[in-house]
Amino acid sequence: MKSNKVKISIGMPVYNGEKFIRSSLESILNQTFPYFELIISDNASTDRTKDICLEQARKDNRIKYFRNTENVGAAENYNIVFKKSSGEYFKWAAADDLIAPNFLEQCLTILEENPEVVVCYSKTKIIDAMNKVVEEYNDNLHLDDSDIGKRYLQLLQTIGECNAVFGLIRSDKLAKTSLIGNYIASDVVLLAELSLRGKFFEIPDFLFFRREHPEASSWDKSQEKQLDFFDPRTSNRITLQRLRKLKGYFNAVKNSGLRFEEKRPLYMYLIKKLYYGKVKYTKEILNAGRMYFRRLTRKIKS
Repeated sequence: MKSNKVKISIGMPVYNGEKFIRSSLESILNQTFPYFELIISDNASTDRTKDICLEQARKDNRIKYFRNTENVGAAENYNIVFKKSSGEYFKWAAADDLIAPNFLEQCLTILEENPEVVVCYSKTKIIDAMNKVVEEYNDNLHLDDSDIGKRYLQLLQTIGECNAVFGLIRSDKLAKTSLIGNYIASDVVLLAELSLRGKFFEIPDFLFFRREHPEASSWDKSQEKQLDFFDPRTSNRITLQRLRKLKGYFNAVKNSGLRFEEKRPLYMYLIKKLYYGKVKYTKEILNAGRMYFRRLTRKIKS
């Protein structure tokens, strides 16, 4: 590198990723923009992940490998790689996804030329375990409005898959968010926070290849398994997932720095969301209450 200052940091949280991590690393290391650090946080993998990472690190000094002594869950591991980063820009990279060789270069150009843009990402192709394209996914976010409130509402009304979270993000803006929470859809809350801090730019080319396979975190799983993925320590706890997500949306507005007049329509939207979803929220609270009393009864009997 010509400078000691890292321009881009890439964080790869991984747990038992031996099947695809080598190809994921190669897609990153072969970028046309070579000036980055790649931080890997191994979540106490029990397969060959450690060996593969150390082998690659010996070949390329841009790789920094760290290993947790225990599985702290995906949420904390995602946050660990960001907290260890030093770049002006940051990108999360899943250990099974791929990016085109010019992904970083194109995203960096957009961010450097457009200071109002906080996240730059590309169109997405969904691939399977054999690298076969199974879908061209259209995010349809269109978060380029100068009106901050409109961007926030647009995201909440259109978000599907959170592909934008794997884009290139301004580190100083990301540091002001709550990062990834240990609950389902916390990545949506993170994108909502970022939408209040700047515009999103979607490169119209397919430069991101998101892999879907039975072992992937995005694969269809029960809520229990999803919770265990985000944080295994919550597997036996009573968690109000929908309410935590809604609280995250409220906190995003609260901490946005907007004037109250600007916050008011956003709060009203969230209150309506709570009202129209009252059946789901009530059911969640009742289920949590029943679970609590069942546990309390078992404890008393024992």
